[in-house]
Order: sequence, then C-alpha cells, then structure tokens
Amino acid sequence: VDLLGRAGRLEEAVVFVRKMPFQPTILVWGSLLGGCRIHSHLEIAKYATECILEMEPHNIAAFVLLSNIYGASSRWDEQENVRKMMENRCMKKHPGCT
Repeated sequence: VDLLGRAGRLEEAVVFVRKMPFQPTILVWGSLLGGCRIHSHLEIAKYATECILEMEPHNIAAFVLLSNIYGASSRWDEQENVRKMMENRCMKKHPGCT
C-alpha cells in the first residue's frame, strides 16, 4: 500500500486494501493517507481518514494530515472544518508530535 501510494497509484492501493484477506489496520490506512498527502488526492484522503477514525476516533495524526492536504489544495474552508472538528473533540496537535 505504501509503495503504491508513493508511486501515485492510489486507486490501485484502494483496490488492494479492499481485497486484502484480513481487516486493514490503522497502519495500512495511514500509509494510504500518506500517499494522498504526497499526491494531493482529496477523495481517497477523506475515505482513508474515515476508516482510520472508525478504528481510532481520537487519532490526531489523521486529522492533521487531512487538514494539511486541504491546505495544500487551497481548500481553506475544508481545512478550517477539520480544525474545528479537532477542537470540538478537544484534540490539540503538539508541535512535532504527529
């Protein structure tokens, strides 16, 4: 998943994850989300973040990555919405700790 994501083959990575014979872990979804950050793929980033948050609702790294992807795409309203969701859940990113 990480290699496909880094290579920009994000759709293939999603298909691979869905066909895995076991339940994908947070690390698998995190790898996919990291590939989305590199290639600014918003739709798959949202999907990967949702999957991460289903397993671990207070995973601040997923929120921060999604927020950064929105920012890199100049989608400021969406970035602000993610930051507000973090605030509403009493989550705060500490510098250098994602």
